[in-house]
Amino acid sequence: MRFLTSARPVLACGTLAVLAACHSQTDKKSGKDAKKDTGPPIVDVLVARPSTVSDSVEANGAVVANDYVELHPEVSGRLTALAVAEGRRVAKGTVIARVNDADLRAQLQKTNAVLQVAQLSVNRLQQLLSVQGVNQADYDLAVSQVKSSQADAAYTQALLAKTVLRAPFAGVLGLRQVSPGAYVTPATVVATLQADRKLKVDFTLPENYGQLARPGAVVSVRLDGSPPRRYAATVLAQESQVNQTTRNLTVRALLPAGAQASPGSFARVSVSTGAARRRVVLPTNAILPGDQSDQVVLVKHGKAVLTNVQTGDRQNDKIAVLKGLSPGDSVVVNGVLFAQAGKPVKVRKVN
Repeated sequence: MRFLTSARPVLACGTLAVLAACHSQTDKKSGKDAKKDTGPPIVDVLVARPSTVSDSVEANGAVVANDYVELHPEVSGRLTALAVAEGRRVAKGTVIARVNDADLRAQLQKTNAVLQVAQLSVNRLQQLLSVQGVNQADYDLAVSQVKSSQADAAYTQALLAKTVLRAPFAGVLGLRQVSPGAYVTPATVVATLQADRKLKVDFTLPENYGQLARPGAVVSVRLDGSPPRRYAATVLAQESQVNQTTRNLTVRALLPAGAQASPGSFARVSVSTGAARRRVVLPTNAILPGDQSDQVVLVKHGKAVLTNVQTGDRQNDKIAVLKGLSPGDSVVVNGVLFAQAGKPVKVRKVN
């Protein structure tokens, strides 16, 4: 019994040694296979060639309607009629809403009745005055009563006109903010109205670029969408003063007729400086941004080389390189993140 008990650990140790040896051989084999599978990263390169690039300044802006207004009633009361065709175009003068005017109409009838009696009195006194049957003072008093009643009638008529809410210009109505029968005040917004036949773009420029966007200058406006649209807009005017906080100048440009955009849409505005230079233009994904300088990856003698560059204007997915590249340099445009400085790379495609 003692012999059998002491033999079990020896057998176990022998089995573990065999398993460890097998695992060791398997790991070595796997390591050799892994080394065989790895190789230089595959990259696509672009041969740097200078092209003519127009220098420009890009700014952010927004599309605005030529005219925009919030429709408020001028008097307080209950809505008796509401005709807000949401999202529809309406003509100037179209009735949008009516406020209860029963009390004003009754007041106008009363004033007209008083005016009628006063006018009859003036007619009789005028006949008597011609035969000296009444003195001039009585006649003048009757005439003043007629004029006073006429003024009261005109005042009531003006109040009646204020109970009708009309479109001040032709445009597109927004969403309805109230319901028929609601009690409204001059602070209540019934709907919005904007004239979208003529669209403008408001954008800001640093004050030192203000001279580039004088009235009459043409700027390029890009509107995001599917597909993106680009228009040439004419500068209308500049704000009379520079913003003291941001030191930016607000500029307004007019989009061409037929421009497809919604007021409030984001716009990218490009203002040309008028200078054209020879630059190397690269895709933006070829640039490695850095704290002190941007970098690109070049392929020289089959190896990756990091090079500092100075970048300039950005246009969509392209960027101009001002310094750091020479004509004929092979710049990595795909696979940039896999290339390591000083390590071999495999070029798949040359553009």
